[in-house]
Amino acid sequence: MTFILSVLALLLILATALPLSIRREWWIRALDFPRLQIAILAALWLVSWWVIMPHEGTWLNILALAVAIVTLYQFKWIYPNTEMHRQEVERYDSSVDGNCPHFKMITSNVLMTNRDSAPLLSLIKKHQPDILVTLESDQWWQDKLDTLQSYEYRMACPLDNLYGMHVYSRLPLSNTQTSYLVEDDKPSMNATVQISPGVDIRLHIVHPAPPAPGENDESTERDVELLLLANAIAEKRDGARDGARDGERIVVAGDLNDVAWSATTRLFRQLSGLLDPRIGRGLFNTFSAEHWYARWPLDHVFVSRHFKVTNIQRLPNIGSDHFPLMVELAITDSAQQSSEMEDEEVDEERLDSIMNSTAAQNAQMPVI
Repeated sequence: MTFILSVLALLLILATALPLSIRREWWIRALDFPRLQIAILAALWLVSWWVIMPHEGTWLNILALAVAIVTLYQFKWIYPNTEMHRQEVERYDSSVDGNCPHFKMITSNVLMTNRDSAPLLSLIKKHQPDILVTLESDQWWQDKLDTLQSYEYRMACPLDNLYGMHVYSRLPLSNTQTSYLVEDDKPSMNATVQISPGVDIRLHIVHPAPPAPGENDESTERDVELLLLANAIAEKRDGARDGARDGERIVVAGDLNDVAWSATTRLFRQLSGLLDPRIGRGLFNTFSAEHWYARWPLDHVFVSRHFKVTNIQRLPNIGSDHFPLMVELAITDSAQQSSEMEDEEVDEERLDSIMNSTAAQNAQMPVI
């Protein structure tokens, strides 16, 4: 039993230590994902140690101390995505904020091979979003979604490589663009959305490839796309400051193939200055819909300081490997909210490593 506990403890320690590296191999970056699972396994290890053999010598006692540190360290990363933490984006209160323009958006990675559109169409009918964003949507999905007659404004990029992308909107779209920033077959979209007369937002949709076997051997391409967008947002914001407004109203949404607590996502938030509506509200794990024990928040919505949250929720399974995510936002333009990221030092070593990569040198700059 001592041998088994020792091996398990060493594996937990190794799985915690490896992601500290700035290396981008997929098998290292994959360990960014299961922090909750590692914390639970570490806690179970401590219970087993305490119940079975708490007095079996110095070696196990040292391992128990190390595993306790692992448990606390892993939970530290998860803690902001719990209701115990302060909400980063405030809740909209009409009695305080007044009658503000608002909109509802559903983002859904439909799973290209899923050939049952009825569950998603049913959710659209039930929730009546103003904007629908679909990922992995090919021509078959476009044909099904084109039946949404009330969604007059559209962007379409049907692909059969798992990276198709569509936007269906009841609200007017302008300045629309589909770009291939890092990889020639991985699109991103951006558009100006008119929420109400005189009130616009800039919407960016992203779906970079994950670091995984059969995709990319490293996370470089994903990281570059996210950080290029973050830098472009920051430059536009800094250039637009006029005292009354904190830059442009911006929403970034999509399947980032990265978790909310990863080093890259944190860099994205630090550089862009965008806020995460899930902080202080919950994990909102959207992947995998197929495995309850291995779920992570891969589908994201980030917003500038102009917004408050009316509602955010994970919707029921539609037959995909992702759950849809719905968010309703009010535009208050208060610009008083702040991110905990502002007080953290930027990981310059990691940032330089990503932005000096070949993928970054060959990438296109996003249009903001």
